[in-house]
Amino acid sequence: MTSTIAPAAAKWTAAHDLTGATAWYGQHDGPVVLKGTSKVLAVGGSDPSGAALGRAVVYDPAADTWTATATQPSPRRLHAVVALADGKVLACGGIGGSTAPGLASAEVYDPVANTWTPAGTMNQARWGHSAVLLPNGKVLVAGGSAVRSGSTTKALRSAELYDPAAGTWTVTGDLTDARSGHVAVVLKDGKVLAVGGTASVGTGQDPALAFCELYDPTTGTWSPTGSLLRPRALHQATALSDTTVLVTGGRAPGAADDGTFDPVSRRTAEKYDLTTGVWTAAKDMPAGRAQHRAVAVGTGGVLVVGGTGSEADEAGFRSVVQYDSAADAWTAQPGMPTGRWGFAVAVLPDGRVLAAGGAARAGLAAADPTTTELTAATELFNGSGA
Repeated sequence: MTSTIAPAAAKWTAAHDLTGATAWYGQHDGPVVLKGTSKVLAVGGSDPSGAALGRAVVYDPAADTWTATATQPSPRRLHAVVALADGKVLACGGIGGSTAPGLASAEVYDPVANTWTPAGTMNQARWGHSAVLLPNGKVLVAGGSAVRSGSTTKALRSAELYDPAAGTWTVTGDLTDARSGHVAVVLKDGKVLAVGGTASVGTGQDPALAFCELYDPTTGTWSPTGSLLRPRALHQATALSDTTVLVTGGRAPGAADDGTFDPVSRRTAEKYDLTTGVWTAAKDMPAGRAQHRAVAVGTGGVLVVGGTGSEADEAGFRSVVQYDSAADAWTAQPGMPTGRWGFAVAVLPDGRVLAAGGAARAGLAAADPTTTELTAATELFNGSGA
């Protein structure tokens, strides 16, 4: 498709590097902006060997510095991080080493005291789960993966609620479908939309899901809603408004039931309407991508950043595009100086977008084909150029 070129004023600028090369491969393990500040907290992640990191760092854009918190959290990757209503931050679940089993532990960061403290134990150890803040101040954790037996894993249907006031975890209604690596988005009236993901079936690559469902916090139950037009894993889902969500990209479909093979990551996008419960096609992105990041910008806009076509023999994408929901159109933006996937991204209060860390090269594209090259590079995008 044809896309217009962004104004010349829009640009990326280099910022101070992370304290170490780190990747965040999950859907809900990304950084959060600390309430009442412009500072960004990044927790855990994977080091270049694939091991989980017991590290939390805060980026201060005014000073352009990353600083480790006074106490450090437990090592975790594929965990979930949620900013709480009182300004504290919850980190829960994940994997504590380079391999399973998962973690049931949780911790809370207090930015005023600059300390991490235990926050109870989840009813189910899990990784690759979703976690979102509900309007009532509780955190909904849903799905994810857990050990099934031996070296095999299973996707989970279970969900639970964390009450920050009581510091307790309680079980809530199960998902209608077991899923992991999905995205959850809070919509109007506090309802939560769970989108896509994977379900483990014991094969080399878990199949992607098109099934979606809604959680109603008033009843504590999940109900099916419209299915995606295409199954998606390693995708992104971003709220366009109180009632609409944009889904972008996803892993290459690979082999299909009809014997065809598609090695190209998805370039398609689609929109969900809460009022109808239906997904409709949006304009295709200029190119496909997976393990990218997508954040809401402006009114009805979504900035899609980086990603990759495959984790094998690949270099991370520098490409950045912006979606305008009113025009149903994509606009090319200046590319990141450092291509990457599985990275941290956050929108600062002043509208700038922070991108940090991630995987830069893998396989034959890397200096050492046996490892994935991570980056510590941090960059800031200013869409206005101000």
